[in-house]
Amino acid sequence: MSERPFILGLTGSIGMGKSTTANLFREAGIPVWDADRAVHQLYAEGGGAADALRELAPGAVIGGRVDRDRLRAAILRDETLLPRIEARVHPLVTEDRAAFLAEHAGAALVLCDIPLLYETGAEIGVDAVLVVTASPEVQRARVLARPGMTTEAFEHILARQVPDAEKRRRADHILDTGAGIEAARTRVTALIAELTEMRHA
Repeated sequence: MSERPFILGLTGSIGMGKSTTANLFREAGIPVWDADRAVHQLYAEGGGAADALRELAPGAVIGGRVDRDRLRAAILRDETLLPRIEARVHPLVTEDRAAFLAEHAGAALVLCDIPLLYETGAEIGVDAVLVVTASPEVQRARVLARPGMTTEAFEHILARQVPDAEKRRRADHILDTGAGIEAARTRVTALIAELTEMRHA
């Protein structure tokens, strides 16, 4: 038996249903590490990212915390800012993930929800990758329905993500969330069974 969990990386472009899919794994009792949640915690007061970002985007740090709306606006104004921010924040996120994996070392399977998995090379740290996908029409409708989202912001986000077709080509497993929640739940249940069995093999 393996001495560590089987690590499944979950990714997908914006609006493809990644958060919903991660919740299906949680409902099934699988420990889930959420990269976005880790970033939110780092951006909160005392979270560790404020000091790192104050010199890069001083207007985005308010009262010891990072204001994500102000940071997003700064990134839209300066195309050189995002890579510099990522260089500061990604090591902190990696530390958080390592702590999560240590905490759940006895689990058979864990899920690491990483939006920019391929963009940051994080696939080398997982055993397999599950990509969630949907049609471009479904994706656009989902994203533009989000509060405060604009077409400009959506296009900017898409431009820095690996295209959906490329993600699907590189994936070990694919889940089309356009088929509805029950179909997704069935697929997740089957995948958990398959990967747990592999881990114990």
